[in-house]
Amino acid sequence: MTTNKILLAGLIGGVVAFILGFLFYGMILSDFFVSNMGSATGVIRGDDEMQWGPMIIGHLAYGLLFAVIFGRWANISTFVTGAKAGAVIGFLVSLAHAMIQLGSTHLSNMTGTLADVGVGTLLSAGTAGVVGWFLGRGQ
Repeated sequence: MTTNKILLAGLIGGVVAFILGFLFYGMILSDFFVSNMGSATGVIRGDDEMQWGPMIIGHLAYGLLFAVIFGRWANISTFVTGAKAGAVIGFLVSLAHAMIQLGSTHLSNMTGTLADVGVGTLLSAGTAGVVGWFLGRGQ
C-alpha cells in the first residue's frame, strides 16, 4: 500500500470521524450527554468557545490511526472488514479511556460513560469502514 493512499485514506477517515462526531455528540445525543454529566462544571465548551484547530487535528489523527493499521499491517481493504475491525478497536479504546476518566474525574456518570463507549464504537466502525473501503478501491 502506498504512503499517499494511506495518507489520503486517513484524511477521508478524519473527515468522516468529524462528521459522525458532530452528528452523534453535537446534534443527536447532545442533550443526553449534558443530562448525564458528573458534578464537574464548566467543562463543555459552547459553540462560541470551540477550538477548531485541536478538533480537526484530533479527527485527522483518528482517521490516520485506522489508515496506518489497515494499510500497513492488517491489509484491510473492504468497508465491512474495516467496520468490524474499527468497532473492536473503537470499543477497546473507548472503554479504556471512559473507564479511566470515570475513575479519575467527575465529568460523567456511569450512564453517560457507557453511552460514550457505545457512540465511540459506532463512530469508529463508520470511520474505519470508510477507510477500509478507500484502501480497497481499485484492487
